[in-house]
Amino acid sequence: MCDQSDLSDARDGLTHKERIVLWCLHKLQSERTTGPFPTSLLYGRVVEHIDLSVSEMQIILSRLVGEGLEL
Repeated sequence: MCDQSDLSDARDGLTHKERIVLWCLHKLQSERTTGPFPTSLLYGRVVEHIDLSVSEMQIILSRLVGEGLEL
């Protein structure tokens, strides 16, 4: 059986997990205007919403950066 959170959305190709990471990233950037923040802070926010390992998070961030999204 396939986990629905691993399926890409037909509209933009993002999975549910990727969408949560981007949403948390956006919220964190709007809250912290002082500059960069550690990835661990983003990870802490993400795992409040979904079950995600550190390695999964790194893969998602690598994919998003590889596609040219500005993080």
